[in-house]
Amino acid sequence: MRITSIETLWLNEFSNVLWVLIHTDEGITGLGETFSGSKAVEAFIHETAALKLIGQDPMRIEHLNRELLTYVGFSGQGAEERGRSAIDIALWDLFGKVVNQPVYQLLGGLCRDKVRTYNTCAGYKYVRNRPTWGTDDWGLEQKSEGPYEDLDAFLNNADELAHSLLEQGITGMKIWPFDTAAVKNNGYDISSADLNAALVPFEKIRKAVGDKMDIHVELHSLWRLPGILKVVKALEPFDPYWIEDPIRMDGFDDLRTLSERTSAPICASETLGTIRDFRSLMEAQCAHIVMPDVGWCGGITETKKIAAIAEAYQRPVAPHDCQGPVVLAASVHMSLALPNVLVQESVRAFYDGWYGELVDTVPRPTNGFFLPPEGPGLGLNLLPELWTRDDANRKVTDA
Repeated sequence: MRITSIETLWLNEFSNVLWVLIHTDEGITGLGETFSGSKAVEAFIHETAALKLIGQDPMRIEHLNRELLTYVGFSGQGAEERGRSAIDIALWDLFGKVVNQPVYQLLGGLCRDKVRTYNTCAGYKYVRNRPTWGTDDWGLEQKSEGPYEDLDAFLNNADELAHSLLEQGITGMKIWPFDTAAVKNNGYDISSADLNAALVPFEKIRKAVGDKMDIHVELHSLWRLPGILKVVKALEPFDPYWIEDPIRMDGFDDLRTLSERTSAPICASETLGTIRDFRSLMEAQCAHIVMPDVGWCGGITETKKIAAIAEAYQRPVAPHDCQGPVVLAASVHMSLALPNVLVQESVRAFYDGWYGELVDTVPRPTNGFFLPPEGPGLGLNLLPELWTRDDANRKVTDA
């Protein structure tokens, strides 16, 4: 079997989601995905990666993953790394289809029969029609598409949101009410008024459901040490499940100082790429929970190595996911197969919303847990009508 062509597809409506399809001379195709900067990733895939892949045996996944480590972009999360991630995911999907087995089986089989999920409280418009996004642009000004406009809910009705999630068996929720305050002072400080306003959702959640709900605090790497020390001190009474990405991940000394000043576990980081970055994180002894993103850190091949490094340091892994349906599927397979996975992220406004416009089988939890996906490979395919949409951007490189 040989790779005959590399195809990419992205849609103007979801311009940050890029799909990669690897075609072979035996008619079997693998599907991968990544997120952010689709045009740049598309350029890397066709100008550089395709030249290394076409004519190769797609079953040599480890070899091809190493081949795509470029002289520029061998670390971090640039376009090269995101492209390598999408290609690697596609190669594992293809492998599963060749041997008629799900990806989790190829990774060594199930370590658990199900994996708990928590809900990242984004809304339906968090990705749709948004080429860029930030703390002042969450898509809230657009009309809601359904009942799970969870970003607006955590800002204004966090108590009702907590009840709604518990009714679905979901016992964890991720919120980020501190972001706008961070922007005011570039993360160096927070006023008493802004601090108290950001604590309101936590007060509502604890008053409404007590300790039945785990609260994951997302800080989007927006803070500096003086400001974040105030935030974590104020959060202590609410017993957060973890503090995620409190500062930029280029300051491990500050992160270690912070971890020593709070009882809440530190979770890091979706913003790191490849085993090199995560090795440095582990060596710094400043994070309690490790969060790789399979669509950004080098794919399934790299993520399982990152998980192994974390396991050596006796740290659990919590795969990040706030992207498209293919990355979620890959994450679920890994969460079921890796021995030290703690919990799997998901967004109900995504799997109950726009994911269904893109794939034939939407990964979704049952009573708060993801079960083993059915079918070979990742277990899902892009809908055929995507290629004929007016906003489709398709490119193919072949021999």
